[in-house]
Amino acid sequence: MGFLVTACLTVVGGLLLVWMFQRTLIYFPVNHVPSTADVGLTDVETVTFPTTDGLLLNGWFLLNRTAAAKGAVIILNGNGANRAYRAPLAAALQNYGYQVLLFDYRGYGENGGTPTERGLIADARSARTYLVSRPDVDASRLVYFGESLGSAVAIALAATHDPIAMVLRSPFTSLVDVGRFHYFFLPVKLFLWDQFASLDVIHGVECPVLVIAGDRDSIVPVDQSRRLYDKIRTSKDLLIINGADHNDPELAVGKEMLATVDRFLSRVAAKTARTSAGES
Repeated sequence: MGFLVTACLTVVGGLLLVWMFQRTLIYFPVNHVPSTADVGLTDVETVTFPTTDGLLLNGWFLLNRTAAAKGAVIILNGNGANRAYRAPLAAALQNYGYQVLLFDYRGYGENGGTPTERGLIADARSARTYLVSRPDVDASRLVYFGESLGSAVAIALAATHDPIAMVLRSPFTSLVDVGRFHYFFLPVKLFLWDQFASLDVIHGVECPVLVIAGDRDSIVPVDQSRRLYDKIRTSKDLLIINGADHNDPELAVGKEMLATVDRFLSRVAAKTARTSAGES
């Protein structure tokens, strides 16, 4: 009897610790941010902008000095590291002709604050507000590029502030579903404070969407990306990269992925231009 009581108390204590420190199992910020030169970025500005709750966020704005940039892309990062780790993606998009805003959420990089679902979505809105305030950015040609956890942030942002298009890399149906996949023995839905229920929000998105996933993703199962794709009500494309796991280069900055993104965004821009010309 004593053994059973001890075992029960141990289990309850363990569950309590997991509940108390759950955000340390979701968000993995890295504070040190190397210089733009160290991560190979050129033609870039270091920028800061405020959030609605008084924080100051740091980021990099990659310029494009061509006669007419193809659009401005906001990269919404995943849950790990900081913006420096997304520099290759930002540089690749810049080389394709896009302006790019790469920034860190609260609690990441040099930023103060603590990451939460509500906080990350607020940070994304603040990033958008900053971007459209720039005189060198065409506010009608904004693109959201969400990666993993950032896909949920992008969906929440698009549901209230429609971009011209959105790219979702390794998106999931909800953080609850991801948690159940990895921790099937825990009452995840009861535990999670931050649930990022993208499947419940995606119906509010009206822009064209490109979904990209790897068929061997061990973090976000590809079937979740497919389920989310199926719920999208607007024009949509799907790219499944064979043999790619969650953090493989093919998904992070692969040639097939980048070429597909550029074709998708170019097609959306051309269709929008034809529609505008017809209306005028």
